[in-house]
Amino acid sequence: MIEARRLHILRAVADHRTVTAAAAALYLTPSAVSQQLTALEQETGHRLVERGAKGVRLTPAGEILLGHTHAVLAQLERAEAELAAYSSGEAGTVTVASFATGIAQVVAPALTRLARSAPGIRVRVKDAEGDASLPMVLDRLVDVAVAVEYRGAPPADDPRLTPFPLYAEPFDAVVPVDHRLAGAAEVPLAELAKDAWIGPYPGNPCHDVVVLACESAGFQPRLAHSSDDFRAVVALASAGAGVALVPRSALRGMDLAGVVVRPVDGVAPTRRVFAAVRRGAEGHPLIRPVLDALAEAGR
Repeated sequence: MIEARRLHILRAVADHRTVTAAAAALYLTPSAVSQQLTALEQETGHRLVERGAKGVRLTPAGEILLGHTHAVLAQLERAEAELAAYSSGEAGTVTVASFATGIAQVVAPALTRLARSAPGIRVRVKDAEGDASLPMVLDRLVDVAVAVEYRGAPPADDPRLTPFPLYAEPFDAVVPVDHRLAGAAEVPLAELAKDAWIGPYPGNPCHDVVVLACESAGFQPRLAHSSDDFRAVVALASAGAGVALVPRSALRGMDLAGVVVRPVDGVAPTRRVFAAVRRGAEGHPLIRPVLDALAEAGR
């Protein structure tokens, strides 16, 4: 008989590619993870992982078992949801990980709605960049992720996750007040090819949006300054340090005295935001109201 907790460990190893990283995500020791993998191999009668200098990879037998693992763990999530519904789980805690603007845009308004519609649900919020929240869901560190589409993100049909679109917003061009394009009604990105740029670090989903937009305009942006804090990005632009693309909602409430904000000429780069839960957990009586409140806030 295969133990479900060992399947969870197998998936963590497949996700993190090393025993050490999987152990850290699961709050286990590397030796404990290795022991559980060995026990799983004994249960199945197959070698499931291969260790190398660059980490761990699944064998063909391991890949077969991983495919079943996604289905088994999703079904267990559904079982937990139905049991919670059976016990009329109207009170409890749901943990949500979201990037800062997402917290302001949808998570905080969702909390206001839940206070009226489901007062027994307590929501804990964790600030996490758009590419960090999905692994947190998969590692069961949080229940819901508010994330951004990015290169390398799990696809919409990923068997481990169920996504829920929330909203999409354009990026606007931010240039110093004395910039040559400050008077333009719209800013053609190609006209900024020789400028110094200010933007998020690689790995941040917004970095991908900026780079892809510039590449579509025919150039590679020269990122002279990097920050994941859009207030810092705008402050640097105000000081004349360069130009930037910033999500429209991130500009709300900022001091924009030293910059000019203009729409991008043509098709504007867009940030698409969604919520995600572990597949099977979307029907949980505590998680479902949170998802509904996030969707309502997104609208």
